[in-house]
Amino acid sequence: MQSERTTAAVSGRSPVSRLAGSVVIAGGALRRWPARRWWIALTTAVGTYLVIAIPTDLIDTPFFAREIAPTTWSWPALAVSSILAGLVFATYVAYPEGAAPSRSEGRLGLAGWMITFFAVGCPVCNKIVLLALGASGALQFFEPVQPYLAGASILLLGWALHARLTRESSCALNVVEPTKESVTL
Repeated sequence: MQSERTTAAVSGRSPVSRLAGSVVIAGGALRRWPARRWWIALTTAVGTYLVIAIPTDLIDTPFFAREIAPTTWSWPALAVSSILAGLVFATYVAYPEGAAPSRSEGRLGLAGWMITFFAVGCPVCNKIVLLALGASGALQFFEPVQPYLAGASILLLGWALHARLTRESSCALNVVEPTKESVTL
């Protein structure tokens, strides 16, 4: 606890101001995006929306059915998750030279995308949930957890986007190889 206070005092900024600063940096990275990235983000967001909404029967089709009606929060949760997924995906297109993709950020985005599918889907139509909990368990245990899954998916996708955008705005360090003259014994 003392070391955290010391670190905050040394840096001269509170955690809230550091977070606000990184959000400003991420916003600056978004403003510098070329049109190509925005089109890819839009296309991916629409694709994500359709890929999740059709099998979960949020968009009614003759191919899928839903036993329990969608909740009121499932539409906005899917919309926000789709937008964030599109933005995260677009960060992998023509990234700046110093901001090569990191595996952990990609995993966060993928985890957020998969959790969205479980969050907005019908609790008794999901075969994995039915196998694990049964129909009554899906209604009793899984359905109340779905709003939290939606929140977790939005947080994971938001964190992945934040990490990717702040990484794009960071300075690349040049690696200097030591020479024989610079090495002293």
